[in-house]
Amino acid sequence: VQLQASGGGLVQAGGSMRLSCAASGRTFVGYSMGWFRQAPGKEREFVAAISRSGAGTNYAESVKGRFTISRENANNTVYLQMNSLKPEDTAVYYCAAGKDYLVMRPVGINYWGQGTLVTVSS
Repeated sequence: VQLQASGGGLVQAGGSMRLSCAASGRTFVGYSMGWFRQAPGKEREFVAAISRSGAGTNYAESVKGRFTISRENANNTVYLQMNSLKPEDTAVYYCAAGKDYLVMRPVGINYWGQGTLVTVSS
């Protein structure tokens, strides 16, 4: 599976942004999908994940109620809708394919996208 993330950019605090991740290959539906982020000088951290069917989701506490992950299996695409953005959300965001949406850690990821930079200005 090859993953191509897009949609990053500059946004003011309180604003919204939607990230997309397009996957190639016929095995997209065989993976849980997730988003991670990495801020300068920090480790990569889990943001959100979604089950293979899209019925189950999992979020980091820091983004609950603000971010929504979704997927369209017909289009091999996963999205991350980010609302009420804060300066501390500034990071490079990576989409990822893994096995279990309830337990997604960087070490267990099967495939990574290339990352897209999100900058939230105060």
